[in-house]
Amino acid sequence: MAVKYERIAADLRRKMQSGDLRPGDQLPAEQALRATWNVSLPVVRQALDLLESEGLVDRVHGRGTYVRAPRQRVRRTPERYQWEKDRVLLSDSQRRRTGATERDTGLTMTDLDFRAEFHTVPANENLAKLFGVPVGAKLLQRIYTTRANRENIPLSLVHSYLVYDVAAENQALLEPGNEPWPGGTQHQLHTIGIELDRIVDHITARPPTPEEIEALDIPPGVSVFVLRKVSIDTRDCVVEVSDVVMPGDRTEFAYTTKLTRWNA
Repeated sequence: MAVKYERIAADLRRKMQSGDLRPGDQLPAEQALRATWNVSLPVVRQALDLLESEGLVDRVHGRGTYVRAPRQRVRRTPERYQWEKDRVLLSDSQRRRTGATERDTGLTMTDLDFRAEFHTVPANENLAKLFGVPVGAKLLQRIYTTRANRENIPLSLVHSYLVYDVAAENQALLEPGNEPWPGGTQHQLHTIGIELDRIVDHITARPPTPEEIEALDIPPGVSVFVLRKVSIDTRDCVVEVSDVVMPGDRTEFAYTTKLTRWNA
């Protein structure tokens, strides 16, 4: 059975879903909620804390609590990787029409603002082990941020790593001005003769860092998903590692596992 603060939060949540409370609307003051529900102020504040942790409201000190505009949601499925691979062999014009982020969000290319920043960094122990290179080996680090135009925050924080000497086989891969690359990383690897065999996703959750809270505008109490994507080629070599940080209040992972039927 729901406790009092959960019932208050559920009632306010229903009003947001029905449109009785719209983005930007101010919620009733704490004293008004206390009187309506005949509860103490701490109970009211617990209800507001819950809604804030769900990313549904913003609390502005000295002003009140406001309905938050819903953030762009991202739905990520494992099918995206085969979809990307299938696109590698399409023509340039076909690849330029859309990308994986559009697939994950339902947005179009004109709805998005994409930015890339490239650096060279030494391989730390973890990355060196994955790539099978010495610690300190030169890596190409690519930092990607993609925003929905209607928002001023990125959908996620992406750090991608390639072995520099491997990427340098195609000098175009070293230039951030060539991003967004039609066909994405799988097509980039294809230009240097690499075909992916499989991609392994490692997904964990943790509290966000202060920098992530600011960059992704994460509400109090919301965790982030950390996806490490490891791309392995047909020679069984790791060719790309990507770390993606995604806010938990607007990210969905959808995985379908097909099971073998028992014989009748």
